[in-house]
Amino acid sequence: MTESLSRHLYQTGVIAVLMIDRADDAVPLARALLAGGVDCIELTLRTDAALESLRRIRAEVPEMTIGVGTILTPQQANDAKEAGASFGVAPGMNPRVVAEAKRIGLPFAPGVCTPTDIELAIEAGCKLLKFFPSEPCGGLAYLRVISAPFMHLGVQFIPLGGVGPANAAQYLQEPSVLALGGSWLAPKDLIAKGDWAAITKLAREASDIVKQVRP
Repeated sequence: MTESLSRHLYQTGVIAVLMIDRADDAVPLARALLAGGVDCIELTLRTDAALESLRRIRAEVPEMTIGVGTILTPQQANDAKEAGASFGVAPGMNPRVVAEAKRIGLPFAPGVCTPTDIELAIEAGCKLLKFFPSEPCGGLAYLRVISAPFMHLGVQFIPLGGVGPANAAQYLQEPSVLALGGSWLAPKDLIAKGDWAAITKLAREASDIVKQVRP
């Protein structure tokens, strides 16, 4: 990750993780999140609408920083880069995908949940890592233990999975945590109903937590 991108992710504190089924929902969803103070999103490649959603948000909501998640193949890294992604994220540590992201200049955060994963990621040149699935792996207590041997190297984490309003503040206070993956900010049912006001409310609650912890 570039220094400026890392700084921005730290300041925003929460990255809205989105699964969009219809590209027509992309722009109003992005605007709803932005209205609540969340200006960074991760569009997951779990639907066919993801890359088109990215293109539309870049064109119509330029204030939003957009990453692409669930990048599982080198080709998907290229697709994300061509569509205009600012960064890429994966659920696991695939050396081929990381190498391709590095080759094409796509800042990349692979997923880790063991010390071995972290070592492989560091060897591949990654310092920002997705801690996934966070709570099922052992949560904050586990993250403290596995991150300790690597903190002097400047490694930082984006926890995702079981993180929400109830424990967000505790995670954000942890020195190893750069930002949180906020999959709770835009539930699929609210997107399907077009309830943008409810999504803005969730985003505002999350951004308020960030402001309290990181004034």
